[in-house]
Amino acid sequence: MTQSYRPEEDVVEICRDLIRIDSTNYGDGSGPGERSAAEYVAERLADVGIESELFEPTKGRTSLVARWGDPAGADRLLVHGHLDVVPAAKQDWKVDPFSAEIADDYLWGRGAVDMKDFDAAILSVVRARTRAGALPKRPVTLVFTADEEAGGLQGAHAIVEQRPEWLEGCTEGIGEVGGFSTTVAGKRIYLVETAEKGMAWLRLRANGTAGHGSMRNSDNAVTAISEAVAIIGRHEWPVRLTPAMGALLEEVARLTGHESVEDNVDALVEHFGPAARMIAAVVRNTANPTMLASGYKHNVIPGEATANIDGRFLPGYEDEFFATLRDLLPEAVTYELLVHDKALSTPFDGPLVDAMVAALRSEDPDATVLPFLMSGGTDAKAWIRLGVRCFGFSPLRLPPDLDFTALFHGVDERVPLDALEFSARVFDDFLDRA
Repeated sequence: MTQSYRPEEDVVEICRDLIRIDSTNYGDGSGPGERSAAEYVAERLADVGIESELFEPTKGRTSLVARWGDPAGADRLLVHGHLDVVPAAKQDWKVDPFSAEIADDYLWGRGAVDMKDFDAAILSVVRARTRAGALPKRPVTLVFTADEEAGGLQGAHAIVEQRPEWLEGCTEGIGEVGGFSTTVAGKRIYLVETAEKGMAWLRLRANGTAGHGSMRNSDNAVTAISEAVAIIGRHEWPVRLTPAMGALLEEVARLTGHESVEDNVDALVEHFGPAARMIAAVVRNTANPTMLASGYKHNVIPGEATANIDGRFLPGYEDEFFATLRDLLPEAVTYELLVHDKALSTPFDGPLVDAMVAALRSEDPDATVLPFLMSGGTDAKAWIRLGVRCFGFSPLRLPPDLDFTALFHGVDERVPLDALEFSARVFDDFLDRA
């Protein structure tokens, strides 16, 4: 017999516990790893009788997989979150980023929105439902991964390559980033991620003639790389509307009185307020210079200089991205592709989408729910290799004045306490419908 339960009962304390576990991913193999966080998750699941398997392809880089509901059931739902976080410099924050302080009705700390908040919502709901005997009608595979913040090579991609049987039967999945609200023209809109940009992390290289810094040198590698970086960094990429962003901007145009989307894309994007920095990046390809390296002494002209570029291309526009890059680069500058991952896109329709929309409206009856394309990447890039249809759905109802997108990898990362509880309640309702 099913007992009554509160799905949000433990979500704040679980999130605090997870934030206090330092799982910083520096991207170079150093750091504490995710082992402690994975063991914490395993213990919370074991408390309610759910067995887990830990996977550690490299020491300390630990992921966890568990089956919930019918262990042999087909058409499984993949529910995933990552356990690692990006670095945080304590001196830059108002609070210790790993103290999980509560102040001003917010929970503060690294991972509060990326993404230990949804990890906590998952655990809170799974534990509450299991104790009450309210198993999901659809069998669920739970995955908590390592290394997402460095591309998932030691996490999701390693699971796909070395333990694909753990995801057998998974046909659809939900994870970060989506289901959060933004306010446009006084209307709360929830954005569900149905697409992601592809990744092209590049290293530019310029070779020149080394020599004394006091002498004239027309073949200076530093000058060449600087020119290349400036050209790429200042390039105005053309607007390209994908289906997800076309649907989103059509609704914004209706709310704001614009008759045409195509002629007013940048004006429509501005209606998202602080979130416009992210939305503006998903209506065009982007290429941002992020690193420069050259030289070894003040009075020596080096023979080589390099620069790193974070390139992101829209679904359907990868060829255009690389063709433009080749046209922009000076003849003396070459590039190598360090990380290359595909763009993703799935239609905003079907029973799972209906379940997301209904779950959000169960907590916010006036909600408008629309698709969007995310500028970053998630573990979905690994899961689609196994044929899993992926969405970003980690719901949060946010204050209209919160600069939410700035909190991802930002200083003073924090999540409203009531948004955490909202997340658990919506996820719980979603499981009854999925």
